[in-house]
Amino acid sequence: MTGTIMSILMLAGVLLTGAGLYAVIRRRDRKRGTLMILAGLVMFGNVAIATVPIH
Repeated sequence: MTGTIMSILMLAGVLLTGAGLYAVIRRRDRKRGTLMILAGLVMFGNVAIATVPIH
């Protein structure tokens, strides 16, 4: 179950980061694009923290 959740988080992070870049570059919507990119990076960070071994 944990692997499935991590995979969904990674996919969501990729989609948010891509949509954020699209919003910043194409639509010239810097505020929403930046927030999307930040949310995607937070998801990547959460996955990285959850997958690092404790020992």
